[in-house]
Amino acid sequence: MDRMPSAKRPDRSGPPPRPARSTGAAGSAGPFTSLDFQLVLLRRMADHNPDLVDDARRKLGVSAADMREANRRWQAMLHAPRGRAAASRYRSVLGTPESVTERRIGDLTCEAWQWPLPLWPDLRFEVLVAQKGAVWNEWLVRAPGAPAPELRTSADLRPWCCTVDEVARAFAPARPLEGTAPTRWGLSFTAADAEGVRRECAAEFTWGLLQRVSVTGQPR
Repeated sequence: MDRMPSAKRPDRSGPPPRPARSTGAAGSAGPFTSLDFQLVLLRRMADHNPDLVDDARRKLGVSAADMREANRRWQAMLHAPRGRAAASRYRSVLGTPESVTERRIGDLTCEAWQWPLPLWPDLRFEVLVAQKGAVWNEWLVRAPGAPAPELRTSADLRPWCCTVDEVARAFAPARPLEGTAPTRWGLSFTAADAEGVRRECAAEFTWGLLQRVSVTGQPR
């Protein structure tokens, strides 16, 4: 607040000043919150589905500039010379996990931390944390008890409707594909189309959520 001139006393009869927003979505002054993190997820998804991202952004009540600013701040956190370790960073931004469960992957044991995100109530953001605190994986998964979509044909594979694990199970055996960025995954598999013709397909995911599917092979 600007300093009042010494010859005048402040007028205390008016309404109190509005408190600053706690979220950093509208500017860099506030703490980085769950809202900002959802904008980070949307920023990467906008490369494939800008219309869905615009709808989601409006649902959150933020602008495209807010989304860009949240992503800029997140990238700065990732690359800060003395930044937090990944596991600590997620706890700082998202709070205490809703659930922490032990999980075995081959011969290794880790913890699965999960948080709810208001934008996707049927999903959870999951981080796999090794015993020494290293983060192995970070993506969206189906929430425990939430109904999974029925995936029978390639026509059922709509953007944002399913996760990596769900597609891999529905169209086994699926083969992993190298992603084009650290937050992207791919799967190659065979699926029937709406007419029942089986074709080779490739699915692309961002933060574990399906973005698009393309047909890569001839009918089989």
